[in-house]
Amino acid sequence: MTKKNQLSAIPYVLWLFLFVLAPIALLIYKSFFDINGNATLANYGTYFTSWTYLKMSVNSVIYAAIITAVTLVISYPTAYFLTKLKHKQLWLMLIILPTWINLLLKAYAFIGIFGQSGAVNSFLNFMGLGSQQILFTDFSFIFVAAYIEIPFMVIPIFNAIDEIDGNLIKAGYDLGTTRLQNFTQIIFPLSMNGVRSGVQAVFIPSLSLFMLTRLIGGNRVITLGTAIEEHFLVTQNWGMGATIGMVLIITMFVVMYLTRERGSKA
Repeated sequence: MTKKNQLSAIPYVLWLFLFVLAPIALLIYKSFFDINGNATLANYGTYFTSWTYLKMSVNSVIYAAIITAVTLVISYPTAYFLTKLKHKQLWLMLIILPTWINLLLKAYAFIGIFGQSGAVNSFLNFMGLGSQQILFTDFSFIFVAAYIEIPFMVIPIFNAIDEIDGNLIKAGYDLGTTRLQNFTQIIFPLSMNGVRSGVQAVFIPSLSLFMLTRLIGGNRVITLGTAIEEHFLVTQNWGMGATIGMVLIITMFVVMYLTRERGSKA
């Protein structure tokens, strides 16, 4: 690297150190101390031997997988059809716009929509179906989480499909493939990098959701993110909270490894 390149890299190195490496190092350090400040390995022993924490971990993975699956099912056809539109960038921007709104505001908006006097129950009453308990259910939690995560799945898939060489698709038709075969044998395989990126962008944050579990799930949905919040803000057991945080970080690296791009481009 030239001296100029080295100087230009300094802000990125500082950012990486201050906001990635240093927090992880602090989490590792705090995970080896109990609530009284004594050095110990008991936090890890408690986590891996407690049925409560293990069940919480399984719940986190299951909910994250469901949210990711729902988001993918909605986002892939959305991204595919967006690439066919004349003003596709404009439509993509309209999908991205909700990400500019504060997460807390969106959560409170859905509380109003799904509440007993909200828009959904007002419509159900109008149809003669009566009010239903929608808020504080698994359905409402998964629905709102998927809604919030959709743009992060759509963008990488849209970019992957949009970058596919149109000549490859035309060549498929010239060779006698049907529209379905063209999609399954050309478009979908070539868009898998976008799907992997989208899965990473949705699954990893979904593992540690905690605000939505309280506001939308009504504490019926318990995840590792909820446990971390409890330990840091309520019980003040920072060591146990840091331990759960480390488990989450390791899980995230595992997910990134499993969804990495495989093979090399020819």
